[in-house]
Amino acid sequence: MNETIQLPPLCERFFRRERRSVPDARRFASETLAGWGLAGTERADDVLLCVSELVTNALLHGVPPGRQFLLFLRYDGRALRIEVHDSGPGMPRVVEPEGEGGRGLLLVAALSDDWGVRERGLGKAVWCEFAGP
Repeated sequence: MNETIQLPPLCERFFRRERRSVPDARRFASETLAGWGLAGTERADDVLLCVSELVTNALLHGVPPGRQFLLFLRYDGRALRIEVHDSGPGMPRVVEPEGEGGRGLLLVAALSDDWGVRERGLGKAVWCEFAGP
């Protein structure tokens, strides 16, 4: 029996600056999608891949040692928004891939309906959005 748990339209969680945070964040996002009744939808895998890419970028480039990052998910019935907040300097941008790296934001840009970066008081938030199911 696949039961949907009613979740609030905004779910967020802090994660540590460590490798296991990528699968932990993906699991959190998967559970959140299930709670919203969006697991198994046409774009659920794209959403989870974008979560993985944004979290990986934050860990590699945005989260200073000893700090955490925030994964923020919001679904209003029309659109799903993913944000990853970190406290590091610099603004990410799409670059030509080199070797095995550099494809994260290219994937996010290709899979999501919109994406961007906004400055915060300390650091930035990298976000992407998906139109409703």
